[in-house]
Amino acid sequence: MDRRKFLRNGSLTGIGLAGVGRWSLAVGRQINSPSINSEKQTDLELEEITVKELQKKMQNGEESSVSITKAYLERIKEIDKSGPMLNSIIELNPDAVGIAENLDKERKQGKIRGPLHGIPILVKDNINTGDQMLTTAGSLALVGNHAKEDAFIMKQLRNAGVVLLGKTNLSEWANFRSSHSCSGWSSRGGQTKSPYILDRNPSGSSAGSGSAGAANLSAICVGTETDGSVVSPASVNALVGIKPTVGLWSRTGIIPISATQDTAGPITRTVQDAAILLGAGTGIDDSDLITKESAGKSLKDYTVYLKKDSLKGKRIGIEKSHLTGNPDLVALLRTAMTVMEAQGATMVEVDVMGPLKLLGTAEYQVLLYEFKDGLNKYLGTANGKVKSLKELIAFDSENEMKLMPFFKQEILVESEAKGGLDSKEYIESLAKTLGFRKTILDLLALNKLDALSGITNGPACCIDLVNGDYDNGPSLSTPAAITGFPHITVPMGLFHGLPIGLSFYAGSYTEPLLISLAYSYEQASMKRQKPVYQKDLTS
Repeated sequence: MDRRKFLRNGSLTGIGLAGVGRWSLAVGRQINSPSINSEKQTDLELEEITVKELQKKMQNGEESSVSITKAYLERIKEIDKSGPMLNSIIELNPDAVGIAENLDKERKQGKIRGPLHGIPILVKDNINTGDQMLTTAGSLALVGNHAKEDAFIMKQLRNAGVVLLGKTNLSEWANFRSSHSCSGWSSRGGQTKSPYILDRNPSGSSAGSGSAGAANLSAICVGTETDGSVVSPASVNALVGIKPTVGLWSRTGIIPISATQDTAGPITRTVQDAAILLGAGTGIDDSDLITKESAGKSLKDYTVYLKKDSLKGKRIGIEKSHLTGNPDLVALLRTAMTVMEAQGATMVEVDVMGPLKLLGTAEYQVLLYEFKDGLNKYLGTANGKVKSLKELIAFDSENEMKLMPFFKQEILVESEAKGGLDSKEYIESLAKTLGFRKTILDLLALNKLDALSGITNGPACCIDLVNGDYDNGPSLSTPAAITGFPHITVPMGLFHGLPIGLSFYAGSYTEPLLISLAYSYEQASMKRQKPVYQKDLTS
């Protein structure tokens, strides 16, 4: 989750670099490493390459899954582990090349699993993988936690033919540990940097997936979101992020915060790649009952909605509070509105954030209760050093210098103090947050709107391990987060060299509509820009 949202709304009341300028990166250069040396030295240009383009290269014999996988591993060594040293990847998969070899064999035998066959991918380190890698949520307390099996979505993606390159760093415990945390820092992985300006953090808890995706360290990435942690890192890294309807993707095998709001989702460089990945991850999971609601509503192919004229005739509700404030941010949004109007859409100013404030701390209370319940269930069957939230708090305290050198664990302590899910406070708070669904749906109906839109969030914060994250301007993640509605962000432009995203969201299972709107805007604006690895804002 993106903890800044709670800081801004007052919900946390009571709980309180290397000297480089711009980097020129050789993408195809061979790195001497026994793990990635190849018989073929590829000249594959990885920057901004799409899934479709990679598939074409494999189909015509220019490349193989093995050569592509090794090229990405080389790039990771050049950019993530040296050079700019983004530190976005917490662990590489020792089986990656072997997986690619098997998928190449299948291709030679005429078996193609689909558009993701042989495509390298990175996933966040709170998603179980039943392999040699750990699943730790970035915490040293879970070192040793080898999952017994893949998370459900990992099974879906492996069945679709992906090559799992490794796991990305994240804000420890998905940014649900301290009210003073710095996004992108974990006790196991350290601090991840923004590839645009290196003294900035990549935002949200899916910081590693955002940084790695922007830097082209894999073809596509997977993040997770409770409130903002797919769309926020996507926004500040000039990426496309989809926070699906809660229930479209299973949560089984993902370290939880909230049973009401949690979901994994795609983080990619194009709407097309996000649509491909979204379809591959869908499926009904008997262990996650909410996925049964997706029956007859989920798809395996969302690319059929990639139409450039999808904005024509649509009515888009623009968050009116985003039309005031920092004039440069407002200018970006108004330019985006002009683009949408040129594509035939009608803009209507609406107020979502005003009614949202009336909910007070309800969302935060829901998360406190559900985190304790869900984490205790997960830890009870995990292989880490701790078996409950209570034991986690004690372990952190006993190892304070290693696990809490910069900020503490106030949120964990507050969550542990809560009762069960039968508590009156929880039930009332949940009713308030879920009741906001009607507010949004009524707003859409009253104004005859197809979707709601606005600035996804402000620019990336500076890395500040002493004070933590700070209010960085407008945000639009919470309405879709607390209702479980889908939300997509697409690049809208740069603000002093820092990317800003444009959001679209609507009611449950409107992913086809949102993808079509985002694609139409993306193709009309083409605002995605690759990173420049600038040392700081003045370099």
